[in-house]
Amino acid sequence: MSEASVETPVIVNADDLYAGYLPGIDILNGCSMEVREGELIGIIGPNGAGKSTFLKSLFGLVPIRSGSVTLGEDDITNLRADELVKRGIGFVPQSNNVFPSLTVKENLEMGTYQRPKSFKEQYERIGELFPKLVERKDQRAGSLSGGERQMVAMARALMMDPQVLLLDEPSAGLSPDRQDETFVRTRDINKTGVTVIMVEQNARRCLQICDRGYVLDQGTTAYTATGQELLKDPKVIELYLGTLGA
Repeated sequence: MSEASVETPVIVNADDLYAGYLPGIDILNGCSMEVREGELIGIIGPNGAGKSTFLKSLFGLVPIRSGSVTLGEDDITNLRADELVKRGIGFVPQSNNVFPSLTVKENLEMGTYQRPKSFKEQYERIGELFPKLVERKDQRAGSLSGGERQMVAMARALMMDPQVLLLDEPSAGLSPDRQDETFVRTRDINKTGVTVIMVEQNARRCLQICDRGYVLDQGTTAYTATGQELLKDPKVIELYLGTLGA
Protein backbone atom coordinates (compact mmCIF):
# COMPACT_ATOMS: atom_id res chain seq x y z
CA MET A 1 0.00 0.00 0.00
CA SER A 2 1.24 3.50 -0.73
CA GLU A 3 2.40 5.97 1.88
CA ALA A 4 0.35 8.92 0.65
CA SER A 5 -0.19 11.54 3.32
CA VAL A 6 -2.19 14.72 3.75
CA GLU A 7 0.87 16.69 2.58
CA THR A 8 0.95 14.86 -0.76
CA PRO A 9 -0.34 17.00 -3.67
CA VAL A 10 -3.82 16.38 -5.01
CA ILE A 11 -3.58 14.72 -8.43
CA VAL A 12 -7.29 14.22 -9.24
CA ASN A 13 -10.12 16.35 -7.92
CA ALA A 14 -13.75 15.74 -8.87
CA ASP A 15 -15.98 18.51 -7.61
CA ASP A 16 -19.77 18.25 -7.39
CA LEU A 17 -20.28 16.13 -10.51
CA TYR A 18 -23.66 15.71 -12.15
CA ALA A 19 -23.52 13.26 -15.04
CA GLY A 20 -25.55 10.64 -16.87
CA TYR A 21 -25.97 8.70 -20.08
CA LEU A 22 -29.26 10.23 -21.25
CA PRO A 23 -30.22 13.90 -21.50
CA GLY A 24 -31.96 15.12 -18.38
CA ILE A 25 -31.33 11.95 -16.37
CA ASP A 26 -28.46 12.21 -13.90
CA ILE A 27 -26.79 9.14 -12.41
CA LEU A 28 -24.29 11.24 -10.47
CA ASN A 29 -25.92 13.82 -8.22
CA GLY A 30 -23.20 16.01 -6.74
CA CYS A 31 -20.46 13.40 -6.43
CA SER A 32 -17.07 14.70 -5.19
CA MET A 33 -13.71 13.05 -4.64
CA GLU A 34 -10.15 14.15 -3.88
CA VAL A 35 -7.25 11.84 -4.73
CA ARG A 36 -3.66 12.49 -3.72
CA GLU A 37 -0.54 11.39 -5.57
CA GLY A 38 0.38 7.78 -4.89
CA GLU A 39 -2.88 6.81 -3.20
CA LEU A 40 -4.87 3.66 -3.80
CA ILE A 41 -8.51 4.73 -3.63
CA GLY A 42 -11.35 2.22 -3.35
CA ILE A 43 -14.91 3.08 -4.39
CA ILE A 44 -17.69 0.86 -3.06
CA GLY A 45 -21.46 1.04 -2.79
CA PRO A 46 -24.65 -0.83 -3.69
CA ASN A 47 -25.63 -1.71 -7.25
CA GLY A 48 -26.86 1.36 -9.09
CA ALA A 49 -24.99 3.76 -6.82
CA GLY A 50 -23.13 5.33 -9.75
CA LYS A 51 -19.69 3.81 -9.12
CA SER A 52 -18.85 2.83 -12.70
CA THR A 53 -20.57 5.96 -14.04
CA PHE A 54 -18.29 8.06 -11.86
CA LEU A 55 -15.18 6.32 -13.18
CA LYS A 56 -16.36 6.65 -16.78
CA SER A 57 -17.10 10.34 -16.26
CA LEU A 58 -13.50 10.87 -15.17
CA PHE A 59 -12.35 9.20 -18.39
CA GLY A 60 -14.61 11.19 -20.72
CA LEU A 61 -16.98 8.31 -21.48
CA VAL A 62 -20.04 9.79 -19.75
CA PRO A 63 -20.84 13.49 -20.24
CA ILE A 64 -20.50 15.68 -17.16
CA ARG A 65 -23.32 18.23 -17.12
CA SER A 66 -22.19 20.15 -14.06
CA GLY A 67 -19.11 20.21 -11.86
CA SER A 68 -15.45 19.83 -12.76
CA VAL A 69 -12.55 17.37 -12.86
CA THR A 70 -8.93 18.47 -12.57
CA LEU A 71 -5.69 16.56 -13.08
CA GLY A 72 -3.10 18.44 -11.10
CA GLU A 73 -3.72 22.07 -12.06
CA ASP A 74 -5.41 21.26 -15.39
CA ASP A 75 -9.16 21.18 -15.98
CA ILE A 76 -9.88 17.90 -17.80
CA THR A 77 -13.68 17.98 -17.57
CA ASN A 78 -15.23 16.18 -20.56
CA LEU A 79 -11.96 15.79 -22.44
CA ARG A 80 -11.92 12.86 -24.87
CA ALA A 81 -10.48 9.57 -23.72
CA ASP A 82 -7.55 9.68 -26.16
CA GLU A 83 -6.54 13.11 -24.86
CA LEU A 84 -6.75 11.85 -21.28
CA VAL A 85 -4.45 8.94 -22.14
CA LYS A 86 -1.91 11.46 -23.49
CA ARG A 87 -2.16 13.37 -20.22
CA GLY A 88 -1.41 10.29 -18.14
CA ILE A 89 -4.68 8.56 -17.27
CA GLY A 90 -5.22 4.87 -17.98
CA PHE A 91 -8.57 3.08 -17.85
CA VAL A 92 -9.40 -0.63 -17.60
CA PRO A 93 -13.08 -1.36 -18.28
CA GLN A 94 -14.89 -4.20 -16.56
CA SER A 95 -15.64 -6.23 -19.70
CA ASN A 96 -14.56 -6.48 -23.34
CA ASN A 97 -11.18 -5.19 -22.24
CA VAL A 98 -8.86 -7.16 -24.56
CA PHE A 99 -8.60 -7.74 -28.32
CA PRO A 100 -9.36 -11.48 -28.34
CA SER A 101 -8.04 -12.21 -31.84
CA LEU A 102 -4.68 -10.56 -31.13
CA THR A 103 -1.80 -12.12 -29.23
CA VAL A 104 -0.83 -10.93 -25.77
CA LYS A 105 2.13 -9.01 -27.21
CA GLU A 106 -0.04 -7.44 -29.91
CA ASN A 107 -2.52 -6.33 -27.25
CA LEU A 108 0.32 -4.63 -25.41
CA GLU A 109 1.46 -2.99 -28.65
CA MET A 110 -2.00 -1.48 -28.92
CA GLY A 111 -1.32 0.16 -25.56
CA THR A 112 1.40 2.32 -27.14
CA TYR A 113 -0.53 3.32 -30.27
CA GLN A 114 0.02 6.99 -29.40
CA ARG A 115 3.76 6.49 -28.80
CA PRO A 116 4.80 3.40 -30.81
CA LYS A 117 8.53 4.09 -30.44
CA SER A 118 8.23 3.55 -26.69
CA PHE A 119 6.95 -0.03 -27.06
CA LYS A 120 10.22 -1.88 -26.50
CA GLU A 121 11.10 0.04 -23.36
CA GLN A 122 7.60 -0.22 -21.93
CA TYR A 123 7.31 -3.90 -22.83
CA GLU A 124 10.45 -4.66 -20.83
CA ARG A 125 9.18 -2.64 -17.88
CA ILE A 126 5.76 -4.25 -17.90
CA GLY A 127 7.35 -7.68 -18.30
CA GLU A 128 8.95 -7.28 -14.88
CA LEU A 129 5.55 -6.61 -13.33
CA PHE A 130 3.67 -9.26 -15.35
CA PRO A 131 6.19 -12.05 -16.12
CA LYS A 132 3.39 -14.50 -16.98
CA LEU A 133 2.38 -12.30 -19.90
CA VAL A 134 5.86 -12.47 -21.38
CA GLU A 135 5.66 -16.26 -21.19
CA ARG A 136 2.29 -16.13 -23.00
CA LYS A 137 3.24 -13.34 -25.43
CA ASP A 138 2.36 -15.35 -28.56
CA GLN A 139 -0.94 -16.72 -27.22
CA ARG A 140 -4.18 -15.18 -28.44
CA ALA A 141 -5.83 -13.15 -25.70
CA GLY A 142 -9.21 -14.75 -26.37
CA SER A 143 -7.85 -18.14 -25.28
CA LEU A 144 -6.72 -16.88 -21.86
CA SER A 145 -8.61 -17.35 -18.60
CA GLY A 146 -10.60 -14.46 -17.17
CA GLY A 147 -7.86 -13.62 -14.68
CA GLU A 148 -5.20 -13.69 -17.37
CA ARG A 149 -7.26 -11.44 -19.64
CA GLN A 150 -7.60 -9.03 -16.75
CA MET A 151 -3.80 -8.98 -16.44
CA VAL A 152 -3.48 -8.21 -20.16
CA ALA A 153 -5.96 -5.34 -19.84
CA MET A 154 -4.17 -3.85 -16.85
CA ALA A 155 -0.77 -4.25 -18.51
CA ARG A 156 -1.98 -2.62 -21.72
CA ALA A 157 -3.28 0.40 -19.78
CA LEU A 158 0.14 0.71 -18.12
CA MET A 159 2.03 0.70 -21.43
CA MET A 160 1.60 4.50 -21.68
CA ASP A 161 3.18 4.87 -18.21
CA PRO A 162 0.14 6.65 -16.69
CA GLN A 163 0.13 8.77 -13.56
CA VAL A 164 -3.37 7.56 -12.70
CA LEU A 165 -4.97 4.16 -13.35
CA LEU A 166 -8.76 3.76 -13.27
CA LEU A 167 -9.98 0.19 -12.64
CA ASP A 168 -13.65 -0.71 -13.10
CA GLU A 169 -14.59 -3.86 -11.14
CA PRO A 170 -11.26 -5.65 -11.75
CA SER A 171 -12.28 -8.77 -9.80
CA ALA A 172 -15.72 -9.21 -11.43
CA GLY A 173 -16.43 -12.74 -12.62
CA LEU A 174 -13.14 -14.18 -11.36
CA SER A 175 -12.64 -17.17 -9.10
CA PRO A 176 -11.65 -16.40 -5.47
CA ASP A 177 -8.01 -17.24 -6.17
CA ARG A 178 -7.93 -15.04 -9.28
CA GLN A 179 -9.70 -12.26 -7.38
CA ASP A 180 -7.03 -12.28 -4.71
CA GLU A 181 -4.31 -12.27 -7.36
CA THR A 182 -5.93 -9.22 -8.96
CA PHE A 183 -5.99 -7.33 -5.67
CA VAL A 184 -2.34 -8.19 -5.00
CA ARG A 185 -1.42 -7.09 -8.52
CA THR A 186 -3.30 -3.82 -8.04
CA ARG A 187 -1.37 -3.08 -4.89
CA ASP A 188 1.91 -3.95 -6.65
CA ILE A 189 1.06 -1.46 -9.42
CA ASN A 190 0.32 1.18 -6.80
CA LYS A 191 3.68 0.54 -5.14
CA THR A 192 5.44 1.52 -8.37
CA GLY A 193 4.08 5.05 -7.88
CA VAL A 194 0.91 4.87 -9.97
CA THR A 195 -2.14 6.45 -8.33
CA VAL A 196 -5.01 3.94 -8.52
CA ILE A 197 -8.75 4.62 -8.36
CA MET A 198 -10.63 1.33 -8.18
CA VAL A 199 -14.36 0.65 -8.32
CA GLU A 200 -15.03 -2.71 -6.69
CA GLN A 201 -18.01 -4.85 -5.68
CA ASN A 202 -15.87 -7.00 -3.37
CA ALA A 203 -16.09 -4.27 -0.76
CA ARG A 204 -14.29 -5.91 2.14
CA ARG A 205 -11.26 -6.97 0.11
CA CYS A 206 -11.12 -3.56 -1.55
CA LEU A 207 -11.13 -1.71 1.77
CA GLN A 208 -8.44 -4.04 3.12
CA ILE A 209 -5.91 -2.91 0.51
CA CYS A 210 -6.84 0.73 -0.19
CA ASP A 211 -5.47 3.81 1.52
CA ARG A 212 -8.84 5.54 1.53
CA GLY A 213 -12.30 4.51 0.53
CA TYR A 214 -15.38 6.30 -0.76
CA VAL A 215 -18.88 4.90 -0.35
CA LEU A 216 -21.22 6.03 -3.13
CA ASP A 217 -24.97 5.86 -2.75
CA GLN A 218 -27.60 7.27 -5.13
CA GLY A 219 -24.95 9.11 -7.11
CA THR A 220 -23.34 10.99 -4.28
CA THR A 221 -20.55 10.45 -1.75
CA ALA A 222 -22.12 8.98 1.39
CA TYR A 223 -18.97 8.25 3.44
CA THR A 224 -15.22 8.60 3.12
CA ALA A 225 -12.39 7.54 5.42
CA THR A 226 -9.38 5.26 5.40
CA GLY A 227 -10.07 1.71 4.28
CA GLN A 228 -9.54 0.38 7.80
CA GLU A 229 -11.85 2.98 9.33
CA LEU A 230 -14.63 2.13 6.89
CA LEU A 231 -14.22 -1.58 7.62
CA LYS A 232 -14.90 -0.85 11.30
CA ASP A 233 -17.59 1.82 10.87
CA PRO A 234 -20.90 0.44 12.26
CA LYS A 235 -23.01 2.41 9.74
CA VAL A 236 -20.94 1.23 6.79
CA ILE A 237 -21.06 -2.36 8.05
CA GLU A 238 -24.84 -2.23 8.56
CA LEU A 239 -25.76 -0.41 5.36
CA TYR A 240 -23.17 -1.63 2.88
CA LEU A 241 -20.80 -4.38 3.94
CA GLY A 242 -23.64 -6.67 4.91
CA THR A 243 -25.01 -6.60 1.37
CA LEU A 244 -21.77 -6.37 -0.60
CA GLY A 245 -19.30 -9.10 -1.44
CA ALA A 246 -17.35 -10.52 1.49
